[in-house]
Amino acid sequence: MLKKWILPLTALFVSLGASAAEPLRVSAIPDEVPTELQRKFAPLGDYLAEQTGRDVVFVPVNDYAAVVEALAAGKIDMAWLGGFTYVQAHRRADGVIPLVQRAEDAQFTSKFIANADSGIKTLADLKGKDFAFGSPSSTSGHLMPRHFLAEEGINPEQDFAHVAFSGAHDATVAWVASGKVPAGALNASVWDKLLEEGKVDTKKVKVIWTTPTYFDYNWTVRGGLDPALQAKLKQAFLNLDPKVPAQAEILKLQRASRFIETKPENYQGIEAAAVQAGLLK
Repeated sequence: MLKKWILPLTALFVSLGASAAEPLRVSAIPDEVPTELQRKFAPLGDYLAEQTGRDVVFVPVNDYAAVVEALAAGKIDMAWLGGFTYVQAHRRADGVIPLVQRAEDAQFTSKFIANADSGIKTLADLKGKDFAFGSPSSTSGHLMPRHFLAEEGINPEQDFAHVAFSGAHDATVAWVASGKVPAGALNASVWDKLLEEGKVDTKKVKVIWTTPTYFDYNWTVRGGLDPALQAKLKQAFLNLDPKVPAQAEILKLQRASRFIETKPENYQGIEAAAVQAGLLK
């Protein structure tokens, strides 16, 4: 079932010309394993195809930077981005537009976790220890945890023994659970999902701190995408109804109670944090 949504990257470059017959090309930052991203997208892809009258294909990518470059170059039409990757895309190319976010993304958080045998119980206990972020371009797995550490007077490069990047939120949990690193930070929503699915042993991994809230994920479209299609896509997301069983399943897979409109101004705080952290110039 999932295979029909995968468009190999080699096929992505076959045609750069747009036509009415071309499918809507959708991608996402790889903040979880590829099979999970595709599982989450399949029913949403069916729904968007029905609502827009366009075929929809999912375009997997290897890293966060590839999503930004593909969106900026017009090689994908829409992408699921974190707040930081949206800021990068906005700076990289004119015209990218954030359409919608989950209601939950208006008050998102990150979790700091530690191996239960590490003796780490507070942020202060992290000093002198190895620590794992997710991807360097992750909002909830790197930028905002780093930002809030700075507010607590902690500089990872100076205060931690070693800083590592796992590449994805679920990988960070696996690293901490196995003892590869004693502590790390990740997306609170992924943490909750792993708990619900029984994929975290809470005897091995503990939450030691939850960050203050911030804006995070959104669905963003490329510059130049047909405004009528943009409007259809936005309305399709806004119309998702948890009272309709099939749509409730889509919302559940997206870990959304509902989708709401968003705007570039929501991500100014993310941009300021990235500049302050030296991740943007």
